[in-house]
Amino acid sequence: MKLIFFDIECAGVHKTYAKICAFGYVVCDENFNIIEKEDILINPRGRFELTDRKGEKGITLPYEYAEFKKYPAFTSVYKRIKALLEDKDAYVLGHAVLNDVKYLNLETQRFKLPSFRFKFYDSQLIYMTRINDFSRQFGLEHIAESLGVEFTPHRAADDAYATMRVVEAMCKDEGCSFEEILNRMKLSAGRIEDYSIYRPQSSGFKRYSKERRDAKERRADIRVKFNNHFLKKRFVKNGKLKGAVFTFTRKIEDDLDLSVSLVDRIYALGGKYSQQPENCAYFIKSENDDSARAKRAEKLSNVNIIGLAELEKLLND
Repeated sequence: MKLIFFDIECAGVHKTYAKICAFGYVVCDENFNIIEKEDILINPRGRFELTDRKGEKGITLPYEYAEFKKYPAFTSVYKRIKALLEDKDAYVLGHAVLNDVKYLNLETQRFKLPSFRFKFYDSQLIYMTRINDFSRQFGLEHIAESLGVEFTPHRAADDAYATMRVVEAMCKDEGCSFEEILNRMKLSAGRIEDYSIYRPQSSGFKRYSKERRDAKERRADIRVKFNNHFLKKRFVKNGKLKGAVFTFTRKIEDDLDLSVSLVDRIYALGGKYSQQPENCAYFIKSENDDSARAKRAEKLSNVNIIGLAELEKLLND
């Protein structure tokens, strides 16, 4: 059994292309003894676009960009990469590997080449499953540091090597082989075929995804009920609030018993409700609220931002 770890760097990524400039890989045996390691450098056939439109949020690759013109194009190394990744006697892995598989897919379509066809596993998913935390993405540098693995970021072969060492460290900590860690954590491979990509899974990630879907559906149901409630309310003339408009943060809206009772009292006293901070006189903010709606309200000079206790006082006085 062999393990193949790979990583890809691109000169620029767009929805219709991924200008691959480096394909790094490490081949090792089941005991993580390295058989082969290489950085395949590729002419991206286009300029380097490593920042956003404002020239920000970019990365710096540890290569001399001007040198890439002398390397072969993706079409020249395609068969070699395809043979490597489609080895039937090997497990293929990467970190946040879905992105790299998408890059391969985009380049085969860009150059009108046959689709790749192989299965793959994700070291990031293995790590997240192991610590049972799927709430955020864990970068290779973070995981490597937590496991005591040192490497140079964004050099493709070194990223592949670091991914191998990360998986090796997890297997060592678990006291098992790579195949055993797959079974223990109920991990299933992703795959690419016919230009379609299917993500790798684990039982923990499936459970987390279902819980998130269920929670999202519950929030959606609550918001429909709240919207239907306040939209049916009628303005009471000559009330003490004199038509003042109120807006709650989403967190308060989602507490249906609380939000409905507050809206009822607001309308009974001659106030109104809007979900747009720009239309309100009072924005009711919950504690530690950094939501988009709260940030919008904070930018408006004509809006009074108050807490629930202040709102209760205003309604009861």
